[in-house]
Amino acid sequence: MTETLNAERTFEVPDATKTASLLGVNDQYLTLIEEGLNVVLHPFGPAIKISGKSDQVDQGYAVLDNLYKVLEKGISISSADVVSALKMATKGTLEYFQDFYNQEIITDARHRAIRVKNLGQRRYVDSIDHNDITFGIGPAGTGKTYIAVAKAVLALKKGQVQRLILTRPAVEAGENLGFLPGDLKEKVDPYLRPVYDALYAIMGQDQTNRLVDRGTIEIAPLAYMRGRTLEEAFVILDEAQNTTPAQMKMFLTRLGFDSKMVINGDITQIDLPHNQKSGLVEAQQILTGVSHIGFVEFTANDVVRHPVVASIIAAYADQDLKRQH
Repeated sequence: MTETLNAERTFEVPDATKTASLLGVNDQYLTLIEEGLNVVLHPFGPAIKISGKSDQVDQGYAVLDNLYKVLEKGISISSADVVSALKMATKGTLEYFQDFYNQEIITDARHRAIRVKNLGQRRYVDSIDHNDITFGIGPAGTGKTYIAVAKAVLALKKGQVQRLILTRPAVEAGENLGFLPGDLKEKVDPYLRPVYDALYAIMGQDQTNRLVDRGTIEIAPLAYMRGRTLEEAFVILDEAQNTTPAQMKMFLTRLGFDSKMVINGDITQIDLPHNQKSGLVEAQQILTGVSHIGFVEFTANDVVRHPVVASIIAAYADQDLKRQH
């Protein structure tokens, strides 16, 4: 059957006072929908006319309807919500979109609710809830670190753990810690900046710094984990693709009673020297299927940053595939 090229539908905004919130500043949400679905949107008063191919028009209508239902719950929407709805519409999973707004993980330092943004993040949260160790594997921008830190802060606030331990290997492309100026903390802190950023966003800078000073939150390079047993702790290992197999085994065997571990990494961004094997890659091969250990894989479709970021990741992945063939 030939797809209709000039289909039209009109989405009537039931509450006209919510029209501006649905359109976004300077109609930015409409622009995202137009680009994401290849449709044309014309707002006029409390209504939005959608034009284009019939399938895309129907998807556009469904996206607007779902975003409006979020606004009806008294929840503000952002570009990330629009992008998430678009991705789910194109994948045929939009029916689950409302579920993301029925539960929040925690509120951040500015009292905004932190929620999962896609099915990948929901699988990740479920794995953290139901496993002792969760591996989150996938590209940057999928929210792995941010969601893990949110779950860690929640566990601390609920008294489920007594401390948070956040670590990562101090390995970066072409750099050596020994040649950087400053003491160990000054050398390591830049490598742990994403972890600090997440903590500051969720807890606020003052509270985070107080808990760091007390030792309730420990942020340290992976080498500091050697020889310890981490009990009653929520432990996050970031940039795990840059661990060696020996470091990964060392880290995993630190797990103590009443603790959780979350291990995040992107196996397409390995910076280990001399083509060393990644401990994350080996762990995925060895531990998949082991009880109480969960693996959640993210793709470019799960990226919750600007839509162009997902396109960049996909383009580089395509280039890598071409090089392999």
